[in-house]
Amino acid sequence: MSIERSIAIFSPGLLGGSLVKTIQQRMPGMEIRVWARREDAVQEVRRELPAVTASTDIAETIRDASLAVLCMPIQHMPDIARQIASCDLADDLIVTDVGSVKGSVVTALEPVFAGTKAAFLGSHPMAGSQRTGLAHASGDLFHRAACLLTPTASTQRAHLDRLRAFWIKLGCRVREMTPQEHDHCVARISHLPHTMAVLTTLAALGKDASVLDSSAGGFRDTTRVAGGDPEMWAGILLQNRTEVIAALQDASGALRELLEMLQSMDEEALRRFLTQAKALRDLLPAV
Repeated sequence: MSIERSIAIFSPGLLGGSLVKTIQQRMPGMEIRVWARREDAVQEVRRELPAVTASTDIAETIRDASLAVLCMPIQHMPDIARQIASCDLADDLIVTDVGSVKGSVVTALEPVFAGTKAAFLGSHPMAGSQRTGLAHASGDLFHRAACLLTPTASTQRAHLDRLRAFWIKLGCRVREMTPQEHDHCVARISHLPHTMAVLTTLAALGKDASVLDSSAGGFRDTTRVAGGDPEMWAGILLQNRTEVIAALQDASGALRELLEMLQSMDEEALRRFLTQAKALRDLLPAV
């Protein structure tokens, strides 16, 4: 049985909506409140998730909550966090998020709650889709997904244990790392692949989109994530730009090597290049 009393979800998009559905499945009877910025989004929540309380009122949403999860794009989190911090908060409130960047988010949000009864601790469930919005929310989105928690020197062990238990309850595999370790890791396994999918899409279709008529599953799979929300991804790439730039520089070096092999017709080097990539890709654990 969960020790959480009431959970507040801020922003009912794909991740927020999926969180609600997963909590309903795995934590039956839990009180869930959802905050949305616009009244039309509140009405959508009431239609799609009739068992939850939805509102545009931050104070009403956070009232007596023991856990709050910020699910909006990371560039909007500090403003919402400050508004939450100005409300009457429960003594045991933990605020977390689902953002794909942690260095800037933790640096901005941890001090916001330092002078309140609440505490902030960063989370990043490695789950999502190129699709956006509540209409695509799924109660299976977090099943067996890795969830990265980013405690700091200010984090209380009891808060870390509670948050770990929450994500495990939702079906996640939980790991802990510093915000800086997180941003380095995720730049390589998430942010770089997204930028490469974008670059592949632009290079393949930018001059002649009609070639899509001959495309197959490989192109669809390789470029799938390029269909993600541009506003959200612009925020992610800018907030983690130092690590993303370093990853892109490594990718640029590998691309130059490949170009040189093809230009010089060096088949032996090309085979080694492809073999190394296959060996590394084969290390990917089965889900």
